[in-house]
Amino acid sequence: MWDKIVYILITIITMFLFKNKFYKISKYVEYYLKNGLIYFVMICDGLIFTPLFIWKGKNAKNGRIMAEPSKEVTKIFGIKWHIRNAEIVSENRGAVIVLNHQSALDALCVCQLWPAWKNAVLVVKKEIFYFWPYGLALYLTDTIFINRGNPKVAHELLMNKSKDLLQNKIKIVIFPEGTRNDDSTKLLPFKKGAFNIAVEAQVPIIPIVVSPYYFINKQKHIFNKGHVIAQCLEPVSTEGLTMEDVPDLLNRVQNTMEKVYTELSDEVTKDLPPDYPLTTTKKY
Repeated sequence: MWDKIVYILITIITMFLFKNKFYKISKYVEYYLKNGLIYFVMICDGLIFTPLFIWKGKNAKNGRIMAEPSKEVTKIFGIKWHIRNAEIVSENRGAVIVLNHQSALDALCVCQLWPAWKNAVLVVKKEIFYFWPYGLALYLTDTIFINRGNPKVAHELLMNKSKDLLQNKIKIVIFPEGTRNDDSTKLLPFKKGAFNIAVEAQVPIIPIVVSPYYFINKQKHIFNKGHVIAQCLEPVSTEGLTMEDVPDLLNRVQNTMEKVYTELSDEVTKDLPPDYPLTTTKKY
């Protein structure tokens, strides 16, 4: 009996002396488990929905079907999502939606937004197509895969595919930064693709600003619970604009989104303790 008591006492003393080390190890494990879970969800989506979509046929409506159950997964992460002004993107019309790009968690953010978008297709880098079976499932949602290494080919593909989609009142969702933004204090410079499409088709641009994922810190291997706000902004008309107006249009939209991004950043972090390990660069 005494040997068990001594063992328990030694265990308690050890945990007390090395509690900071144990805490770091547990946060390290949690960080990689949650990151791995994001990709695991993608794989499961591919396994579950690819056979269904093959039977249904390639269709933009498939995206919403896949998103509905997937959005519930974030409850495991302890993330609270707040979608503001969802009615703006719910209108049945063709439009170009632009939103900021932060990390792999955006895949689950998209699932939160898709029910509001209803009929929409994503524009993503072609490498994602080869992440099977998820890439195949995305292909069957009519996702547009572009080659970022060949801007000319990517532009032609976008312009050709977007015309029919927008005429059929299907929204096109683009991350105008073009890549993940490692700096959570500001947005990257926007690329012209989304704005060229909108002006060419004379459809509105609908900006969506997603607050920074302040609860993820790669350097310290932290992936905590958190709060994310996705705010849909008023549509920006392109009626009467020409390609010469694209640079000004791009700047206006980016400036508006950056202002809202700063406001949302302040809002989601205002109640955090002073020693909270916020990240400003290199999330993951």
